[in-house]
Amino acid sequence: MKIYALLDYETLVKKEWTFERFISTCLDLHVEIIQYRDKKGDKTRKIESLQKIKSLCDITLLINDNVDLVEFCDGLHVGQEDLKQISIEQIREKIGRKILGVSTHNKKEILEANNLDIDYIGLGAYRQTSTKSDASVLKESLSKLASLSFKPVGAIGGVKVDDEIDGVTYAVVGSNLYEY
Repeated sequence: MKIYALLDYETLVKKEWTFERFISTCLDLHVEIIQYRDKKGDKTRKIESLQKIKSLCDITLLINDNVDLVEFCDGLHVGQEDLKQISIEQIREKIGRKILGVSTHNKKEILEANNLDIDYIGLGAYRQTSTKSDASVLKESLSKLASLSFKPVGAIGGVKVDDEIDGVTYAVVGSNLYEY
């Protein structure tokens, strides 16, 4: 499995890590994608963070939820809640052919995603996490659900660097990266 790193600004600060240390870890682990998430920061901080990450590495960089900031990175990841506000067609109009991923949590959402103009799905939660306490834990059923997707699948939620999950392209790793 390939590693897809979640760089959550709040976690970075809480763990007292720098962008440089995080990127160094990503390079050591041969991470293929980094998703930057900053739920509390203003637009300026988010832009500066994206520019900093891009200056430190050549790894594909996605922004979480912020369609307006795609010009500063390689693509966008959106959740189901975002799709209630804006359609994939509207997102595609804004981001063009940049990478687009969507979170899914069950069979219905996967089957709907199969018909969307997206590049991959995130599927989870694989394990219970501290950041998404309301997430349903899929554990063993994740591989079976992943097999329903026509798109590459990233296992999300409590995934660890050394997890091996059948039928999944990406291990989407957040907190576990800080152990390296």
